[in-house]
Amino acid sequence: MNKGSVAPVTQESGQERSFQILDELANNDALTQRDLSQRLGIALGLVNSYLRNLVAKGFITVTAIPPKRYAYYLTPKGFAEKSRLAYDLFQDYTRIYREAKNNYRELFRELEHAGVKRIVFAGADEVAEIAFITLQETGLEIAAVADDDKTGERFFGKDVVPAAALASLPFDVIIITSYVRRDRIMQTLSDAGVDSKAIRMVFAPRG
Repeated sequence: MNKGSVAPVTQESGQERSFQILDELANNDALTQRDLSQRLGIALGLVNSYLRNLVAKGFITVTAIPPKRYAYYLTPKGFAEKSRLAYDLFQDYTRIYREAKNNYRELFRELEHAGVKRIVFAGADEVAEIAFITLQETGLEIAAVADDDKTGERFFGKDVVPAAALASLPFDVIIITSYVRRDRIMQTLSDAGVDSKAIRMVFAPRG
């Protein structure tokens, strides 16, 4: 098993990226390509490619705003497409979460055999809940839960801290416990100075 990931659960799909973009536009009045790139952790070039496709299909409209920028809006057809994608992705995520439990169990057993004691959960969403439940089968201890998007919230009795706080906390391994935000969380950890060798993931990076 390599350092970066356990057996991949699924490949990144165009449906997921499209849904993320449509969802962001549905929850905001207007967003630029740079806004979407920063919110989703996607390169500008890739955002541009998806937006062109969604505009061509009539799911998004674009309006010029100064200086030399464009804002994107969801159309009624886009709202319907977002609902359809949400349903399709729900079916995929049901399978993903089921397989995630098996992969976390495998990873936790490997870490125990390696003598690891204290782990950090990076990400506090539905996947993290699956990881937490699976963790109860082991003797591993959660040293901290880090998630910049949910700092100050509580996760199974733990205060959620920002990634930057990990520099002053003792731990052995960080496990990325999110599926949708896995790449963005990896980047946040990197920006916080976390050694990539200390990070494990059960989902393949999007690449």
